[in-house]
Amino acid sequence: MQENEQLVITPLGGLGEIGLNCQLWKTSRGVVMVDCGLMFPSDEHLGVDVVIPHFGAVAGAKQEMLGIVLTHGHEDHIGALPWIVPELRGVDIYGSPLTLALVEHKLREHDIFDLVHLHPVLPNETRTIGDLTFHFFPVCHSIPQGYALGVETPVGRILHTGDFKLDSQPLSGTGTDLSMLGAFAGEEGLRLLMSDSTNIERPGRSLTEREVKASLDSIFARAEGRVVITLFSSHLQRIQEVFDLAEKYGRTVVISGRSLANNIEMAQKLGILHTPQALYNAYAGVPDLPDSEVVLVVTGAQGEPMSALSRMAFGGHRQLSIHPGDTVVMSSRVIPGNARVVTHLIDEMYRQGAEVLYESVLAIHASGHAQRDELKEMLLAVRPEFFVPVHGEYRHLIKHGRLAAECGVAKDKVVILEDGHPLKLTSGGVELLDPIPVDYTLVDGKGVGDVGGSVLRERRILGEEGMVVVSLVMDIETDYILGGPELLSRGFVYDKFEYVFDDAKCLVLDEVEKSRAGLTSSPLQDNIRGALRQFFRRVLDRDPIVVVVISRV
Repeated sequence: MQENEQLVITPLGGLGEIGLNCQLWKTSRGVVMVDCGLMFPSDEHLGVDVVIPHFGAVAGAKQEMLGIVLTHGHEDHIGALPWIVPELRGVDIYGSPLTLALVEHKLREHDIFDLVHLHPVLPNETRTIGDLTFHFFPVCHSIPQGYALGVETPVGRILHTGDFKLDSQPLSGTGTDLSMLGAFAGEEGLRLLMSDSTNIERPGRSLTEREVKASLDSIFARAEGRVVITLFSSHLQRIQEVFDLAEKYGRTVVISGRSLANNIEMAQKLGILHTPQALYNAYAGVPDLPDSEVVLVVTGAQGEPMSALSRMAFGGHRQLSIHPGDTVVMSSRVIPGNARVVTHLIDEMYRQGAEVLYESVLAIHASGHAQRDELKEMLLAVRPEFFVPVHGEYRHLIKHGRLAAECGVAKDKVVILEDGHPLKLTSGGVELLDPIPVDYTLVDGKGVGDVGGSVLRERRILGEEGMVVVSLVMDIETDYILGGPELLSRGFVYDKFEYVFDDAKCLVLDEVEKSRAGLTSSPLQDNIRGALRQFFRRVLDRDPIVVVVISRV
């Protein structure tokens, strides 16, 4: 540990929400970004495509940027790269071969791949960036080639777990080796542990993939019709399980979904996935086989309207549809906020005559995140002096902090950070610095940051109350009405409320007369808008957006 040195860790996302994982680590030698993730919009983000971190702090530090280090390839850890890479031209990005393959595909889609330098890192290798030395420790997660980051810094050793779980007998890979992490911590323990908090509220241990595969095996064994499996396209280990079971039971695999096909091809090239001989992409044609000889692997685990499964259920898929007798396996956890859409999809598939299996009725999904007992094992293995819970909503961070205190971390050394709150670590201790702005940036189509709170409020009003457009044509010299007023309603009232619009037109004429007589000082548009909103609230108890268009000729 070096005197007079310091490390400032600034979380830009991931501390207070699920997603947006992104941190800046700054020393006297420069800045390293750890992960760069997005978050999918919630119901309040009307029309928004994705949510990304506020990159103001990154723009301010781009001259000091030394590189980006990625823990794994999920969207909540790499998804925001297309929006920051143009700002950081020539940036070095470090990660596992699979993670960087996913990054390359994403950046090529945005035609910005030439702006980065990718540095693949194998398990247990190290990379020194500035005065930070990163050890890439393999961990078990729901996507292959995920890493925990053991970092040698001027102020001591730090472990950032990334997303992880403990599985003593993983179906592939080495799993999470606590003894290796303990050896990195040394006899004195870590200076700081930053650990995944997602599943702190779940007691016990997470389900293993072996248990999931056993459940899937029993489904294949008793299914008489087609087996339809939907899962996250990044869950390559489970895709491999499905491929293995298809071969075991003599079923031909048909896949549908662009992201699924891309990830399978990518993983196959990297030697991560071994595909069966009988594999078809529905886009190129579906084999004419009995239902009992087919398994479909499709996207749509979260009920996305344009996903393969939704289009199959609601009749929008050109090649596939749900058949009576299908066994549909939803092998994923429903993301909070998607429950209503997923339930609607399940109901529709039952109407089509399918049997639907999901996590709450059968062990067909294992989380990739450690549960309470596993998180406790991590804390005891590395014995940190300071502890910062990460990757979770605020209650997750609080509860994980309490667990750390139970495991021997002094209560005053458990630090609950939120997005935008920099933490300075020195040889003498830690200090919270003044917060920085980290409001989410909303991406809507090609617009980045041009949709904010006021636009979302207007969209909400349009969705709930509708809109009324008032048009007038007036003489430019005398202000006499030459045409109108005409009122156009969208999403406000049915035609049978025409009498309401007749009264509204009279109000418009009254406001015009007041303006011509000099009885008002405000602009005519504002007076008409205010009078109509007050009228609609009084008569219909509604408050639509009122747009007034006055043309003077």
